[in-house]
Amino acid sequence: MIQFKYKRNKLALLAMLVCSILFVSPSYSQHNSKNSKKDLESKKRKINDEIKEINSMLNETKANKKSSIGFLVNINMKLEKRQELINTINLQIQQLNRDIRKNEAESELLKASLEKLKKEYAQMIVFAQRNQDAYSVLMYIFAAESFNQAYSRLKYMQQYSEFRRKQAIEIINTQTILLAKLSELKEQKLEKNKLLGNEQVQKVQLSSEKTQQEQVLTELQKKEKELKSELEKKKEDAIQLQLEIKRLIAAEIKRKMEEAAKAEAAKALAAKKAREAKAREAKKKKEEPSKSIPDKRDDDEEKITKREKPDNPSVPELSEEAEALSTDFSNNRGKLPWPVAKGVICETYGEHEHPAIKGFMMFNNGLEICATKGTQARAVFEGEVTSIAVSPTGGKLVIIRHGEYLSVYCNLGDISVKTGQKVSVKEVIGTVMYNEEEDKTSINIQIWKGQKTMDPGGWLYNAR
Repeated sequence: MIQFKYKRNKLALLAMLVCSILFVSPSYSQHNSKNSKKDLESKKRKINDEIKEINSMLNETKANKKSSIGFLVNINMKLEKRQELINTINLQIQQLNRDIRKNEAESELLKASLEKLKKEYAQMIVFAQRNQDAYSVLMYIFAAESFNQAYSRLKYMQQYSEFRRKQAIEIINTQTILLAKLSELKEQKLEKNKLLGNEQVQKVQLSSEKTQQEQVLTELQKKEKELKSELEKKKEDAIQLQLEIKRLIAAEIKRKMEEAAKAEAAKALAAKKAREAKAREAKKKKEEPSKSIPDKRDDDEEKITKREKPDNPSVPELSEEAEALSTDFSNNRGKLPWPVAKGVICETYGEHEHPAIKGFMMFNNGLEICATKGTQARAVFEGEVTSIAVSPTGGKLVIIRHGEYLSVYCNLGDISVKTGQKVSVKEVIGTVMYNEEEDKTSINIQIWKGQKTMDPGGWLYNAR
């Protein structure tokens, strides 16, 4: 009996260990794996959407513009996104390889546990068959030397029967988990093969696009002198654009300061008049105390104040987009919507080399986003339109104030707002202009704080 109890305890501990491995560790790791898989799938969908958008832009390219800067920019973007897609697929394959190795190890552990359970169960069956005669069981119990020993032997037989039943259930459960694990393993291997096939397709397309890129570069480099001359002019235009934006912002800051100064002066004058009126009233009451008649001016002023400041002023309801953002512009880093509904970043903030002319450096004070023809431009945050001007680089520009911050929208065609107008989040402010010379449609979005530019990539949602 003591030997059986030791064996039973040993089996119970083994069962607990197996359960902890099967149900605790895998579930935790699977949770993390699913989260990672979900993120990679989301990223892959985003890249595929961007490639589709770039293809739409390339389809708009005229037959005689296949060697334009705009075409090269789109091809470069497509190559970058294609490589990013391949990298994402590789990450998915690596994740699957880890999951497959883990599932294979768990399957082996389950198989070993199952074999051990079956072996132990077979031994119990043999023992039960040898002692299945009711007479033998009774003889075993009545052969006890004392009542306590007889009771212990009876409990032993009952416990042995219960343990055998639980062992059978444990075998069934282990078999079920093993089958599920093997099925999952099969699905993972099929998914891996599918990803490997997709990766190969993307690599073939990448190779074809690189060949196309090289052809366009060769054509453009034949016109290097002409291009450099055009680029120098654009560089000068870009400098003039920044000077114009700075001038408009400086004028806006000056206007705000003047308005604040006027308001302060008006407030001081009103306070001075109120003090003088109060002094005159006090003097009048002192000189003619018996004939003083209550003056109703204070009551009238109070009534006027109440009319100007009603108890329950009407507050406009916030839109769904505005509610999702903080009312303070500075608290919305990485949350702002894009200035276009669909588009791809084709030029980042700061200094970078020109895509066609090696060594020729360009500087961008904003973020250039390429889109399809007819794309509408929209406000990234609620604010007030402070300036509308013709851009030195072509098209028009709109400046919107958001407290101490300003958003600037360059390269617009038609404008649908006016100076002084209040705009809400995602409200349309105009149409993005198509540049026929470069054969591309793009908007340049800039974020300013006072007279200093900031990288819009850190402000727009999912722009990095």
